[in-house]
Amino acid sequence: MSTPRLRIGVLGCADIAWRRTLPALAANAEVELTAFASRDPAKARRFADRFGGEPVTGYDRLLGRADVDAVYVPLPPGLHAIWVERALRSGRHVLSEKPLTTSRADSERLVALADASGLALLESLMFLTHSQHGVVRDLVGAGEIGTVRGLTAQFAFPASPARGRHSRDVGGGALTDVGVYPIRTALLFLGEDLRVVGATLRVDDELGIDIAGDVLLATPTGVSAHLTFGTEHAYRSRYELWGSTGRVAAEWAYTPPPTHSPVIRVERQDRVEKITVAADDQFGNVVTAFVARVRDGVPSVLEGKAVLAQADLIDRIRDQALVLPARRDPAVAT
Repeated sequence: MSTPRLRIGVLGCADIAWRRTLPALAANAEVELTAFASRDPAKARRFADRFGGEPVTGYDRLLGRADVDAVYVPLPPGLHAIWVERALRSGRHVLSEKPLTTSRADSERLVALADASGLALLESLMFLTHSQHGVVRDLVGAGEIGTVRGLTAQFAFPASPARGRHSRDVGGGALTDVGVYPIRTALLFLGEDLRVVGATLRVDDELGIDIAGDVLLATPTGVSAHLTFGTEHAYRSRYELWGSTGRVAAEWAYTPPPTHSPVIRVERQDRVEKITVAADDQFGNVVTAFVARVRDGVPSVLEGKAVLAQADLIDRIRDQALVLPARRDPAVAT
């Protein structure tokens, strides 16, 4: 007898869900999308018409349905804590968009609740599941660039007035929405024992949220990480590890499409090597990891201690950052 599909309901009708995560969920043979909840009935209907399932008006109504085993939460960051908690308390497994919450305290409470309830709680920081980062780690571990001396990571893109990240009321801001990528990169390669040496956040004087930032971190042995992020830049999605004998870089680190074969660049004193990595579907990988965690208890990099270390570091950066005013271009004013 075949295993019944995992029945997933969706709380919220966000753009990232429409473009990337829901197509990956719909493509997984072990998943059935059963319901879509929104405060706007027309939005719920539009999503249900494309992906199947039933439209639902209101998030509580979806959590009251009998045909939902798990929920995917692509709500704005400021709404994650309350609705992830309600979903867990209703007995549902949860796949949350990143960030899990906007504070270490809230994330810690939810991780503890999921553990106590025997439920899966994953944060969809999708780049972590892409195979190219394993290639970089293997190169570094094999000593291909000598001893690591530093890391740089940048993720930024042009401003857009239509994005929910440009709203203080729903927990918007570049640090948690965009900065999380280079921050998690530093944790991935340098470990969790990172000191915040310095940080700046550029805050839009009209929107009241940070739209860009720079962070300098250091390990206890003095290995540094310089991170840059923002929503007012030409697009860049890259990180590089600089060692005693060479450098290794992921050139399209955070948002490669599933058809793209990433190139890892390795520079040494006398040569440059380009390693092409097989195309990989990081959104599909997130769905696979979620199903495996729910079905078989398979641990994931998208949960638990690693998520809390990330939330803790973001809190410390926010607390220590020098806040600078920034006025947005008139072309992207809301």
